[in-house]
Amino acid sequence: MGRVANLDEPLHKVLGDKTAKVLAKGLDLHTVGDLLHHYPRRYAHRGELTPLNELEDGEHVTVMAEVVKVQGRSLTRSPGYVLEITVTDGTGELKLSFFGRKGSYVPERDLSPGTRALFAGKISSYAMRNGRVQRQLAHPQYKVVAARDAAAAAQEWADEIIPIYPTTKGLDIDAIGKSVGLLLDQLDLGPDPVPGELLRRRGMIGLTEAYEGIHRPADWEELGRARRRLKWDEAFVLQIALAQRRLAAAALPAKPRPRVPGGILDAFDERLPFDLTDGQRQVGEEVAADLSHEHPMHRLLQGDVGAGKTVVALRAMLQVVDGGGQAALLAPTEVLAQQHHRSITGMLGELAQAGQIGGAEQATRVALLTGSQGAKARKAALLDVASGSAGIVVGTHALLQDHVQFADLGLVVVDEQHRFGVEQRDALREKVAGGRPHVLVMTATPIPRTVAMTVFGDLETSVLGQLPAGRSAIQTHVVPPERPAFLARTWERIKEEAAQGRQIYIVCPRIGEREGDEGDVPAAADGEDGPRRSPLGIMELLPRLEEELLAGLRIGVLHGKLHPDEKDAVMRRFGDGELDVLLATTVIEVGVDVPNATVMVIMDADRFGVSQLHQLRGRVGRGSLHGLCLLVTDAEPGSKARERLDAVASTTDGFRLSRLDLEQRREGDVLGAAQAGRSSSLRLLTLQRDEDVIHDARAEATALVEADPELRGHPALAAELAVLLDEERAEYLEKA
Repeated sequence: MGRVANLDEPLHKVLGDKTAKVLAKGLDLHTVGDLLHHYPRRYAHRGELTPLNELEDGEHVTVMAEVVKVQGRSLTRSPGYVLEITVTDGTGELKLSFFGRKGSYVPERDLSPGTRALFAGKISSYAMRNGRVQRQLAHPQYKVVAARDAAAAAQEWADEIIPIYPTTKGLDIDAIGKSVGLLLDQLDLGPDPVPGELLRRRGMIGLTEAYEGIHRPADWEELGRARRRLKWDEAFVLQIALAQRRLAAAALPAKPRPRVPGGILDAFDERLPFDLTDGQRQVGEEVAADLSHEHPMHRLLQGDVGAGKTVVALRAMLQVVDGGGQAALLAPTEVLAQQHHRSITGMLGELAQAGQIGGAEQATRVALLTGSQGAKARKAALLDVASGSAGIVVGTHALLQDHVQFADLGLVVVDEQHRFGVEQRDALREKVAGGRPHVLVMTATPIPRTVAMTVFGDLETSVLGQLPAGRSAIQTHVVPPERPAFLARTWERIKEEAAQGRQIYIVCPRIGEREGDEGDVPAAADGEDGPRRSPLGIMELLPRLEEELLAGLRIGVLHGKLHPDEKDAVMRRFGDGELDVLLATTVIEVGVDVPNATVMVIMDADRFGVSQLHQLRGRVGRGSLHGLCLLVTDAEPGSKARERLDAVASTTDGFRLSRLDLEQRREGDVLGAAQAGRSSSLRLLTLQRDEDVIHDARAEATALVEADPELRGHPALAAELAVLLDEERAEYLEKA
């Protein structure tokens, strides 16, 4: 075949049908570009030569020695054959072992007595019948060298960088390396997708040279140059896509909602019983400015648990109401939606009582819409929403249904955005005729994709970094299996808090009503190995609490399978102080606000993710009383689960915890629907280490797209972008 000038070339045309089929089936590689982007996961280095008398077990070594004995024998306890070769370098002897079928070994032909060769592998040892310990290399790599150039060959072989590829059945590392080599030998790409002027200015190598350098580098410097260029390509092409979307979004119509003097927002600010923090004021100004523009706001509001995000969001909603529009607050659970409804109506007071006796002159209504409402309440809420009487609408997924119609939806506030898919958020935005609503996304701990999109520049970001006055710090401690006294002390501490009139949450991973019931089990934590017992259920723990551990205390139960009226009743009793302990699943993860609650005990804490632990912890310390969070676990010291819990206990900073989550789970596919840890369009670029690359790529991409929005002057870059944005990803990006 001729030169390979197109990365879209099918592999079977270059490598043949047999190899192409194995690559397609085992590694999902179909084109020349797919295989060239199948980068080595690491690189081996044979290193310095080691004298045989200095070898140690478990050490990866390279030795030069002469063959002194070759002997084959059949195995006695199992079918098979072992070829044993003894070598020496004058300081000691070493045995090489090759296992397999008799006559199947190339070493038997290559390594006759008197042959000098280099051998590389991992040292192991076994006890011989005479009691001596014999060191060996099993299936070592080897290279025969001539005596006259042995020293030079040894150094060259020891210094060689060996790419280690992800493999599949039927193709080992060497076979994949040879396949890549065939492509590189025939590679003759056309114009570079990255503009030449940019490459020169940033001192980067060409694309063909980069592929050569990452797959068969002559030295570590060449590998470094190749990785730098290919990382840049990933960041730059992605930033081109995002820059085009930002430009297109800026052109979309959205009704401006500037602040109206003397409206409900001013009246609300006057009745606030506390002063806004500096952060709340600053973020409020950023949001107010966005709402006054003629293109839709798309802003992430990151605030640690208890930082006052709800007040910022409510002030934004009131600004939209003052402008004649409606605001929708989308909550992930009915418990949280009901909590938001109570909280907002409580903060607004008479400002939420339009048309009612005692309502303020400048007032609106706050509607609640959930899936389990009774027919009468639901009909009244739908009417208020459709007529525009309700300026603020709080709801769950029920807001997304087709029959829910808004009079003039101007703002969508999404609480805890990681609980909603892109399609769900998009369905709500489509309820605006002839334009798009402004969107404000709130989260206390960004999931990895959100952190990625933030740094990659697709969201404008506001951060609330300080707690409001009167909020107390939360202490977090791990209750480990090696300290059983700590668990006993946990129950004593709960009784002491209850005796002082304070309240306690106890959270379990699942309901546990019957065998096999998973209830509200959280997603399995990453990085855990070995058999594990079933996670603890609240219905399993309840009898022990009532009869033994917390006898005499008033205990309520809350989980996702209760009828909504029962959930609401339990939460009201807990909020009113009629219960000492609330035993619950993760339905209380977000939004629940009981200032008198001081202790959060999380059973089987290692079964929860970082974000869930941080959210659950935020249910205490919401008033002037200090909060205490106890993470009960049977995870052993040194395990990944234990490291995760120790990290959560060490900080209450949401961004730091999101980075911990990111380290363990990766970014996910930034341009697709795959969540963290699954398929990603990023192969070399990582958010943790490459923020500078991403930042620089964003600046370059933004400038290029502003000058040439459709990339008419950069056809090679446009083609590269088309490969990145397949139909599914393009649709996802359009919605996101």
